Amino acid sequence: MMNIAGNKTKEFEGFQGELNDLLSWSGYTAKTHDSFLSMFRNYLERGERMIRQRFEEQAVPASRIISQRSMLIDTLIASLTDLALNHVYHSPNPTKGEQIAIVAVGGYGRSELAPHSDVDLLFLRPYKLTPRIEQVVEFMLYFLWDLKLTVGHATRTVDEAIRLAKDDLTICTNMLESRFITGDAALFEVFQETYATKVIRKSKDTFVEEKLKERDRRHDKMGDTRYVLEPNVKDGKGALRDLQTLYWIARYLYEVVAMDELVERDVFTAEDVRIFEKAANFLWTVRCNLHYLTAREEDRLTFDVQPDVARRMGYRDHAGARGVERFMKHYFLIVKDVGDLTRVLCAVMEEQHRKKARRFRVPGLPVGSKSVNGFALESGRLSVDGRLSFQKSPVKLLTLFQTALEHDMDIHPRAFRAARQCLGLINQRLRNDGQANAAFMQILTSSRNPEKILMSMNETGVFGRFIPDFGRVVAQMQYDMYHVYTVDEHTIRAIGILHRIEKGELTEDHPTSATVVKEIQSRRVLYLAVLLHDIAKGRKGDHSEIGADIALRLCPRLGLNDWETETVSWLVRHHLLMSRIAFKRDLDDPQTIRDFVNEVQSPERLRLLLVLTVADIRAVGPKVWNAWKASLLRDLYYRTQEAFSGPLDETRRQQRINAAKSMVRARLENWDTDWVEQFLSWGRAHYWASFSPDVLVRHAAAAREMDEVAGKPVIRHLSVPESDITEIIVYAPDHPGLFAAIAGAMALSGAAVEDARIVTFSNSMAMDTFWIQDENGSAYDEPRRLETLKKRIARAVCGELFPARELAAARKKSLASRTRVFRVPPRVICDNSISNSATVIEVNGRDRPGLLLDLTAVLTSESLQITSAHISTYGERVVDVFYVKDAFGLKVTNERKLANIQQKLTNALQPAEGTNDQAVFLARNSPAPGKPVPAYRGQ
Repeated sequence: MMNIAGNKTKEFEGFQGELNDLLSWSGYTAKTHDSFLSMFRNYLERGERMIRQRFEEQAVPASRIISQRSMLIDTLIASLTDLALNHVYHSPNPTKGEQIAIVAVGGYGRSELAPHSDVDLLFLRPYKLTPRIEQVVEFMLYFLWDLKLTVGHATRTVDEAIRLAKDDLTICTNMLESRFITGDAALFEVFQETYATKVIRKSKDTFVEEKLKERDRRHDKMGDTRYVLEPNVKDGKGALRDLQTLYWIARYLYEVVAMDELVERDVFTAEDVRIFEKAANFLWTVRCNLHYLTAREEDRLTFDVQPDVARRMGYRDHAGARGVERFMKHYFLIVKDVGDLTRVLCAVMEEQHRKKARRFRVPGLPVGSKSVNGFALESGRLSVDGRLSFQKSPVKLLTLFQTALEHDMDIHPRAFRAARQCLGLINQRLRNDGQANAAFMQILTSSRNPEKILMSMNETGVFGRFIPDFGRVVAQMQYDMYHVYTVDEHTIRAIGILHRIEKGELTEDHPTSATVVKEIQSRRVLYLAVLLHDIAKGRKGDHSEIGADIALRLCPRLGLNDWETETVSWLVRHHLLMSRIAFKRDLDDPQTIRDFVNEVQSPERLRLLLVLTVADIRAVGPKVWNAWKASLLRDLYYRTQEAFSGPLDETRRQQRINAAKSMVRARLENWDTDWVEQFLSWGRAHYWASFSPDVLVRHAAAAREMDEVAGKPVIRHLSVPESDITEIIVYAPDHPGLFAAIAGAMALSGAAVEDARIVTFSNSMAMDTFWIQDENGSAYDEPRRLETLKKRIARAVCGELFPARELAAARKKSLASRTRVFRVPPRVICDNSISNSATVIEVNGRDRPGLLLDLTAVLTSESLQITSAHISTYGERVVDVFYVKDAFGLKVTNERKLANIQQKLTNALQPAEGTNDQAVFLARNSPAPGKPVPAYRGQ
């Protein structure tokens, strides 16, 4: 191979010798074309293989690997051009119009060619396209395509290239990176000089402005955050494209070739250049590994490849931290550095190219003010006089951000840079400084939204240095599919959501929280609890317990009294309690509410816990919160609030039952009175206390419809889009396996069961109610899908459809899913203390198509009646909770029986590939519809 200076390697000299031998022996003809193609292919494959070996076995840096691949393609194209011009379409006296320059553009022009990246070429000609040059270009392109290279190409004159560069930002950028490969060097020099004169020097400011807008649009498209579960290493925020944007802007403004030239121009420091090169090498190493692992141009760092890339880059599992988590944390820190470099460059550009800044009027400040709270005003932004300002008064590292928030002002990039350079000033003395801690608390609990300024504090590193425990979770990835953001970004977003709830901006989404938050006695407690709730993530042990201990140490330093400190610690320790109860427990079971009341103990804690829970869940990701979860939390809150006003005695329960029956009678006053009274006699006491009057009326309608369908199952639905839920009622003759059959039909139809209540009336009929969502967490309300679902349920209930068989294919596909990389240890817990009337079984494991079918099939095979089921999915992890009774309607107390159930459910969490034979057996051997069965399920 040879580089652009013409130096050659032994590999290239050997290839060139073989090529010359073949040309001297036979020349190029149609008959020898395949021989030439084979020779080029062998050379390319040998070169690619050697480069990969250097990368994977000799640990050659990625920066050299991408350069070597560019050199390999250079030599191949140079030889191909020679073949085309001098042997295939040889002209002894080519005219000036038949000259051509082969130019590398884009990433290839920068000599940055990843293993499976496109090869972008510009065929530069002096005048209009001649027949010979057209043939040469066509021959070369087809030849390169036959070599399985992906080639982007354009054939243009100098004038055409310049005109297009003026009109199209992408073309302008590609040509900025143009590099001569072979052909007419003089023509290329003319192009370069014309491009510099007519394009670069006449559009510097415009180019920079448009390039930054282009970057912002790309960020918006990719989610506008550096911290996503599966980042794009090329186009994501802080990734390679952002580094390249810095390079393009530097080249355009300062006409430099290498980034280290910016040191001489007082744009970057030597440390900035070192950070740039470190980030570039890391990101290119990741990208090269991605390409080699996937054998294609893959730039998404998806779940399935993250562990492999981490392993290839030397990240190993340590106590308390997996290698892949440490790798992703390093990735996020690197992309954060890229953001810092962008801020530095923007600051210098403003100073050097926009010296005539407009005067800004800052609201609330006197006209002509030159400073605010000891900070200089520059172009309407807070600034400092370099590091000296912070060295004289380290507390300014906190008051800078406090002032910016208080006056709703931006911070000048120079101040950001100085703050980063002075992080060493944030020592234990400053952390114990009363003024510094007061400034931090004023930021956290400000009447203005602190989210943006806390993000800025985090970007500079001030946040993590001032609160070292928070610094430990900066860029800490939570390696699962549930959490969308890193711990630090999740926490800051939660604080922003809390502020918006408090200000009434989210009243429509969170009406209960918006009301409750106004009744809270201590805002400081609530904001600190949100700040600290995940602060111990990534450590060995229970992060809630460790975080509670951190709160006990930190809160006094921040000025909280003993009561506030103890309350913050309690909230951090129990920040998952309310969601766990609301989503996994039967709220109609009096024992559930009693246990929750005993844990919470006071209405103030209940209010604090509700708002903390809402902010936490809402900040997990854009699709995690929904109206169904809101309704469950709201229901738990009001039931608990009611319990604080008096004991949950049998008299009050009976009053609720009587009230429910009275409301049903009133709602059905136009129906046959005898039928209504018969319906009221079918349900046991617990039934009337478990459903709202609206649902009870819908149950009555389903029961009456049974008289019209001759014993066939009645299936009714009600979609509630504003609650993101669809209710499915199934009224059918009870028989073992009924729940499993319905669950299988729903799994087959892509319906996610969120909640289920199972009731068996005294007439041996089952009234099963399911609340379901679609794959996006919305109501399952598409008419065609609903009709298909109802037909499948009917066929499954009647024994005409065996969902387990059809789910087998889906399971095989899921085995190849990229999410299978996640390890979710199966766990089954049987608990007889949670409910007075039922055994509660909690199942934790990896989600997959038809899992609910498998689990309910096991419970049915053990002659257990399911009275309610609560299904929660957290990314790849599922937590299913079943309230069950034995064949006699009692708790399961036999230890051997419980151990057997536990083992079978554990086995069901890890099924063999293929069909679940147990479910098929149950479906085949269930009693026929209508056949009398003991009414022993839900009472």
